[in-house]
Amino acid sequence: MADEGDLVHDGWLGAVGRDGVQRSVGLLEALSEADTVRRLELPVHTMLPVVLRQVLLPVMIDALGAPRTRQEWGERFHRGHFSAEERDRLASYLGPRYGDRFRLFDAERPFSQVAGLKALNGETKTAAQMVPSVASGNNVPLFSSVSEADELLLTPGDAALWLLHTHCWDTASIKTGAVGDPQAKNGKTTGNPTGPLGQFGVVVPTGRTLYETLLLNTPILYDGLEPGDRPQWAWDERPAGSGCTSPAGAAWSERPATGLLDLLTFQARRVRLIACESAQGLRVHRVIVSAGDRLTRTPETEPHTAWQHTVKPKKGQPSTRPRRHASGRAAWQGLGTLLAMALPMQSDGPYTSLLLRQVGDLQFGGVLSGQYPLEVETSGLEYGTQSAVVENAIGDDLPLPVKALLAQDDWLREALLECVGQADQVARALDGLNNDLRRASGGDPLPRDKGSRPSMQFLHSLDGTMRRLLAGLRTVDADDEELLERAQLAWEQSVQIAADRQADLLLAAAPPRAVVGRTVKIGDKEFVYRSGKAVGVFRSRLADILERAVAERRTRREEAAAV
Repeated sequence: MADEGDLVHDGWLGAVGRDGVQRSVGLLEALSEADTVRRLELPVHTMLPVVLRQVLLPVMIDALGAPRTRQEWGERFHRGHFSAEERDRLASYLGPRYGDRFRLFDAERPFSQVAGLKALNGETKTAAQMVPSVASGNNVPLFSSVSEADELLLTPGDAALWLLHTHCWDTASIKTGAVGDPQAKNGKTTGNPTGPLGQFGVVVPTGRTLYETLLLNTPILYDGLEPGDRPQWAWDERPAGSGCTSPAGAAWSERPATGLLDLLTFQARRVRLIACESAQGLRVHRVIVSAGDRLTRTPETEPHTAWQHTVKPKKGQPSTRPRRHASGRAAWQGLGTLLAMALPMQSDGPYTSLLLRQVGDLQFGGVLSGQYPLEVETSGLEYGTQSAVVENAIGDDLPLPVKALLAQDDWLREALLECVGQADQVARALDGLNNDLRRASGGDPLPRDKGSRPSMQFLHSLDGTMRRLLAGLRTVDADDEELLERAQLAWEQSVQIAADRQADLLLAAAPPRAVVGRTVKIGDKEFVYRSGKAVGVFRSRLADILERAVAERRTRREEAAAV
């Protein structure tokens, strides 16, 4: 059985090559041949940070060391692949040194699990407990194709992915009390937080190959790794006084991360996979998930989150806290956070992630080209009912101009934020038009938290345009003022077209009585609402927001009149 769960050699990771062909690879091949892999093909969007953090990055960093200078990072990056000597070190790390610790069904030391873990009540649960999209316990997705009564059979590879996903994203529901856990009471453990990634919005920079993605997600550690910082599979090498409980036992502790490797491989749960033989081969069908280690707080060295800075935090609260992604918003709508390169000192505000700040810094000295085709993937889970269930998954990716990440040069950043701000202002103007038409028709405005708003459809219609704009501006230079101005004009014209289309739909849906309208008395004042007046107010707002598009139309009319 142990041979079937060999994560080093078995093909459990889907990889799309640079030629577009998909294949299954093991951990060693994924790393040593990372330059031939365009991207990983994983079951869900939230899986990429899981695989990067729990296995790929810590193995690479522990085996090869973290770069200590920008120059060292640049040398690795520009080489574009692991050297023969680095591949030998990776093979040794995943072979004689730690290879036996990456076996999913090892009797004594199963990977990322507790051997022989038992529930106090002697029961096990269906493997669906690890898969948020499948019904299990209180977590009942609306469109789940199976119920808790159905048996879910996971291949060893899929079980490994969902095992790691559980450590990172698991809900805060009550956990099974485990034999040997002194903090379990009445057969259960309460007060569990979500997995570490569930406590913030994940931001992952990605490159043209898996190799480049690994480097882009590797922080430069000028002083090297913290003394005694070890990944979870090497927990026995941690100093005795580090305060870390063994993740190979049922007991757990609440503690800070001891360093980068510990943070990336943090074991937020104690798990045991239970396999059986099926007609299709070995499958994981039951599981025990009990309480695991709890982070006292997300450290400021966390590389994969943006931050919210508070000038006057509440007593006992840190001044910077991780930011979450907003549900229902595309990643480009959050550019204000992704491009916040300076820590706000005089007021509350966002501060971008450590890795995106590093990308900006790497442009100095030409370590990283300002025209590099950087992509950013965002992911998160939205929890409900005391974070005990998953209500929504958030996932998006977008191109990001590297020059916009220069902290001292904000010309491109300001242009991009202006475009995002225009979209937001026009969206609010459309919602205002919709409310005025509802009033003119005899109704009331939509409540803030109810109903389908025209702004949502409008912003969705701009999604492709914004992505093309971001991709196009990756090659613009600081002296290309005319090119940037043309790009902003084209953006405003696209926004104008989309806004006009949405406004026409609202007008077409308004009943005839909206033309006559009605008078509404609010306090001592009377307000007249008519469809014509509502459209006039909307057009005026649009003209104030899209000044370039308005000036262009005026120029064309004047030129046509002159002819």
